[in-house]
Amino acid sequence: MTYLAKPRLHHPTLARNSVGFTRRDYEGKVSTLCAGCGHDSISAAIIQACWEMDVEPHRVAKLSGIGCSSKTPDYFLGSSHGFNTVHGRMPSVLTGAALANRDLLYMGVSGDGDSASIGLGQFAHAMRRGVNMVYIVENNGVYGLTKGQFSATADQGSKSKRGVVNSDSPIDLVGMALQLGASFVARGFSGDKEQLVPLIKAAIGHKGAAFIDVISPCVAFNNHSGSTKSYDYVREHNEAVNRIDFISSRDEITVGYEPGSVIEVEQHDGTVLRLRKLHQDYDPTNRGAALDHVMTRGASGETVTGLLYVDHGAADLHEHLNTSRTPLNGLSAVELCPGRAALEALNQSLR
Repeated sequence: MTYLAKPRLHHPTLARNSVGFTRRDYEGKVSTLCAGCGHDSISAAIIQACWEMDVEPHRVAKLSGIGCSSKTPDYFLGSSHGFNTVHGRMPSVLTGAALANRDLLYMGVSGDGDSASIGLGQFAHAMRRGVNMVYIVENNGVYGLTKGQFSATADQGSKSKRGVVNSDSPIDLVGMALQLGASFVARGFSGDKEQLVPLIKAAIGHKGAAFIDVISPCVAFNNHSGSTKSYDYVREHNEAVNRIDFISSRDEITVGYEPGSVIEVEQHDGTVLRLRKLHQDYDPTNRGAALDHVMTRGASGETVTGLLYVDHGAADLHEHLNTSRTPLNGLSAVELCPGRAALEALNQSLR
């Protein structure tokens, strides 16, 4: 018999964050994914990031689509709001929820099949509209639930577990996010928690469309020789453009840094994103240069990871639409239905 619920009792000596929660409070049910799946490492990174940032679990809304990746919200933040949409429709459902209640932290979790195939149009509009969300794609290059067919992000020339060679050109979600106007674009690797946790923390602190593409090897169907999304391949071909530390502005900055140039980016909530540059010529605030770097290194067979682009002055969907500061679910019937005279005045203004 398998038990999916974890015990509610916690050891009294577990460390608590400033809002009184232990790390265990940010966990969910026991994962049913394959042992060693990269998706579970991403869930662990989300748990760590939310705990360190003192995020209140009940202030989070997590949404997903269909696929192995879209099962993972059940494995973290068990006390938060959750909604599992149909295949590829997570961005539009999240957009509607965000417009109704802007006071929640919205986290969309998707996969390469969910976002790069049936949900590609939805992904595109969420990025260009600047929906205030953390959009995480757990990218393994295959359809894991249907036995390992190539997904739209599989690299051309890569081989399946059965030896079939992919002849299709891949869709690069990072390149698309940059072109479509996402104000925060990053790529991580599920096997590099030291890099991934600060990226997630930075995305949480960012206002606007924050997109993170996480290479997450499928141990069942895409972790073999010939795969470009296996643990060994990504480790051998990973080029980190920067290493980041995310520092809360409430705390004194006492962290020591390696020699080299440093860029500090203040987020909308006052937190500070500090970038330690590994490449002196790389500028994460230049969208065009970021796109060029990703494409150039990708053509050389390298997987570029780190914070690729950030616009700390970006506006989100609520600013674009000039929505009410009060969430729609907090408005009264009188405010939501101002009457016939107001409707006639509005119609007249549009003539």
